[in-house]
Amino acid sequence: MKLNTLFVAGAVSLALTLSAQAQTVITGADTDEILNAARGYGAANLTTQSNGDPQITGKIEGITYQIYFRNCTDGKDCEDLNFYLGFLDIKPTLEVINDWNFNKRFSRAYIDGDKDACVEMDLDLVKGVSAEYLDSQFGLWAMVVGQFAEHVGYK
Repeated sequence: MKLNTLFVAGAVSLALTLSAQAQTVITGADTDEILNAARGYGAANLTTQSNGDPQITGKIEGITYQIYFRNCTDGKDCEDLNFYLGFLDIKPTLEVINDWNFNKRFSRAYIDGDKDACVEMDLDLVKGVSAEYLDSQFGLWAMVVGQFAEHVGYK
């Protein structure tokens, strides 16, 4: 009886280990996978920032946003993503921005140097994330884009 219990426990442990190993981990080096995740929410293209690091420019519901790959080594192996949306010529009051920051989670809004409305969200990729988690973060970003656009009067 003990041998059967030991065998079953070992088999379950091995199955869980193999399942965890089979899950693909996406890091900041996986630009194609990140681009494909972005394309699941609208048009998106991979370009390069002036410093050589990758950048994605995409559209969600017709609204253009950028994803900046940050803390990169030689233009690759980036540690995190910075989702960014800025509305040129939409100049909300500080009260409107403070209301967003007080009532919303997972993103931060601000007024830039030209007094335009901006919102950002970060994703840490140092240890990698699953494809499902990456997709959930893009879903969250899509929600932020739509709600922020409405909040500052773009829509």
